[in-house]
Amino acid sequence: MATRFITVSLVLALMSLLCMHMDVSQAAGRHLLDTPAAPPPALTLPQIPSLPNPTLPPLPAMPGLPTTPLPTLPPLPSLPNPTLPTMPTLPKVALPPLPSTIPTTIPSFPTIPTIPFLSPPPSTTTSP
Repeated sequence: MATRFITVSLVLALMSLLCMHMDVSQAAGRHLLDTPAAPPPALTLPQIPSLPNPTLPPLPAMPGLPTTPLPTLPPLPSLPNPTLPTMPTLPKVALPPLPSTIPTTIPSFPTIPTIPFLSPPPSTTTSP
């Protein structure tokens, strides 16, 4: 029975230590969350040295091209202007005069007869 008492008391002691440790770690965590974060250090870029401007030698002078006179072209032969054939004239045609009255009735068309083999078959129902 004494060993059981010691075991129970050890378990209770360990549990109380764990609870206290959890409270302390939570409090430390809350403390870390409450403090404002420090700004990150500013990044500085290294300075790039400027390159010296190279001096170029002067360009050589271009030799002038020889100027030769252009040859003259012979004159074009003169051709007579072509003449187009004349169009024959057509006689004027006189149209007959339009009627003075316009018909107001539409002519009637005959009806189209029905085709018997396309009509439905007669009904074959018998009544009692």
